[in-house]
Amino acid sequence: MRSALYGCAASFMSSAMWAAIDGLRLDTAQRHFDRAATLAAMSGDSSIQFRVWSHAGMLYRRLGRHTDALAANDVARGLPVARRDPLFASLGLARQAVISGETGDRRGAQQSIGNAEEALGRAAADVQRPMWLTAFYDRAELENLALCASFNAGDFRGAEAHAHRSLALLRPDMHRNRAVISADLAYAQLRQADLEPAVATAMSIPAEFTHHPRVTEVLGDFARTLQAIAPSSPFARNWNQHVHDSRRAPSE
Repeated sequence: MRSALYGCAASFMSSAMWAAIDGLRLDTAQRHFDRAATLAAMSGDSSIQFRVWSHAGMLYRRLGRHTDALAANDVARGLPVARRDPLFASLGLARQAVISGETGDRRGAQQSIGNAEEALGRAAADVQRPMWLTAFYDRAELENLALCASFNAGDFRGAEAHAHRSLALLRPDMHRNRAVISADLAYAQLRQADLEPAVATAMSIPAEFTHHPRVTEVLGDFARTLQAIAPSSPFARNWNQHVHDSRRAPSE
């Protein structure tokens, strides 16, 4: 009973930590991590420990602390649940690829994605797993993480291909994920100088999701890059007009 209570508390703190990371409130996420890690260790549950340390890897990556990010993700991947269950192993490998891509290790990122795909293929569907894992991690999310890994490594063509596959596989109710992936897709297209599809993709994102911190971040980079490479193009004018109209819409 005590273990279950600690595990429940750790799960709540881990959810708060993830929400803070997703909202780019990284100082808050760090505080949640410190508490979540303590509670997870007290629970003795390696599945919640995996969740906490895997989130820590993403937090440290966001902070630019890549050595710490790799170390945290290694802790997650070394836990008994990740050695026992290929689905956990696959998620750990996919997140490893994202970190590797950001350090410029394109070969390591590609290898980790390949290993993640192999592990996902071995994961039995009839095994009981925590809802936090099964609610989001599937082939679509693997493709999303492969998109991030490829983009971070500078492979924009590969990132675009992964984005298209992720969007095709995404569950209909995953609206926030679709907006984030679409923003990444638009930016990957732009980095290949494919201006027309890039702007069309960016403009397809529903207005209600453009205020999500991660979407806002990517679209900000998108706008600055578009302005730098083609400031006088009709595509830049269309994008600027779209942004202008979107900002006016709520008051009208």
